[in-house]
Formats: sequence, C-alpha cells, structure tokens
Amino acid sequence: MGELGGAAQDKGPRAERHMLESLVCPVTQGQLRYDANAQELISTTAHLAFPIRNGIPIMLASEARELD
Repeated sequence: MGELGGAAQDKGPRAERHMLESLVCPVTQGQLRYDANAQELISTTAHLAFPIRNGIPIMLASEARELD
C-alpha cells in the first residue's frame, strides 16, 4: 500500500481527495466537506470538524472539534 497524498510543508502528508469523498460522518452518516487548508473533514449537520493527522482521517466524535 502506498502513502496517502504528498508531503505538505508544515502538516505532514495530505489525504487524497477521492478517498475522503467515500467517508461519511460517524455521528449522522451525512456528507462531509474536506477543508484542505485546515486538514479537517467538516460535518455541518453534526457541527463537528474531524481532524486529518499525517494523512489519516480521525473519525472519532471524541477527537472532533465542535464548530460554532
């Protein structure tokens, strides 16, 4: 298996967009929006932002950031 994405200058490897499009929110099972700059997957329905660390989406509600 290959590495996800290329290396970003300050945030490590970036996840590939087509792989992220197949993920859904673990709370609502709704669609997620990819924020490439913040390296987060955004669930507007659940008002949560799931981090992407070293190119790996962390799909745990306990690790998500609450949105205002």
